[in-house]
Amino acid sequence: MGEKKGFFKRLVSGLAKTRDNIVSGIDSIFNGFSSIDEDFYEELEEILIMGDLGIHATMKIIEDLKAKVKENHIKEPAECKQLLIDSIKEQMSIGDTAYEFENRTSVVLVIGVNGVGKTTTVGKLAGKLREEGKKVVLAAADTFRAAAGEQLTEWARRADAYMIGGQEGADPAAIVYDAVQAAKARKADVLLCDTAGRLHNKKNLMEELKKINRIIDREFPEAYRETLVVLDGTTGQNALAQAREFKEAADITGIVLTKLDGTAKGGIAVAIQSELGIPVKYIGVGEHIEDLQKFDPDEFVNALFATEE
Repeated sequence: MGEKKGFFKRLVSGLAKTRDNIVSGIDSIFNGFSSIDEDFYEELEEILIMGDLGIHATMKIIEDLKAKVKENHIKEPAECKQLLIDSIKEQMSIGDTAYEFENRTSVVLVIGVNGVGKTTTVGKLAGKLREEGKKVVLAAADTFRAAAGEQLTEWARRADAYMIGGQEGADPAAIVYDAVQAAKARKADVLLCDTAGRLHNKKNLMEELKKINRIIDREFPEAYRETLVVLDGTTGQNALAQAREFKEAADITGIVLTKLDGTAKGGIAVAIQSELGIPVKYIGVGEHIEDLQKFDPDEFVNALFATEE
């Protein structure tokens, strides 16, 4: 339980700037209005949108809040706070099958542009799966960045995972092919693929991902498939735009949001999920392996509002 508790603490401190950005504004509205009227809702709406929760999520949260206020005959703005917190949580629920890949023989593709912490995320995920006693094979299929292979080699060593690839300029699809054979031969539970993330040339990216997917479909049809996009939380709306583009290029099943510590844009976690209908599955709040955790919407919103669990 220590790790989880420690993570909640780090999440609370990591979300401090986001909290200042959103929650202080919300509190001033709750305290500044004597009655719940259109102006009250409008101000609230503005703060949520400015806090990077996105228009889509904000509208839904406000609608939901209005319904709850009516239903519960609430007159005082201050009594709204818990209802607002509940509405935000409901926007973010991720469903029961979010981590199904952990229970099956699976192939997890991890994509994302350079600089978002993608390779590190692959390494941390490998470590987490190893801690759960899973056999992991890593495919270093991001062959355009010289350091990616070295970085992954180091993570593989730490996580005691078997790694394929890592040569600069090699064909990513060929590495994935070799990694699939290795995963089958070693009866691995999870094959984790670190794939390239060049968005500026989306056509090439799409082709490459299609090729990789065809190989996995053909060589490993029984594997459960998961495709995660890694996004840098500090980039706010830009992360949302990236997620949109990746969604056009691949069948995305989940989001990993990194670098949420120390950014004021943590609200983007709500926006991404709401606007794209893709759940945030992991969040990162630091460098260490335990700083990447499964996303728990209740915990996230509690940490955001710094209410005790």
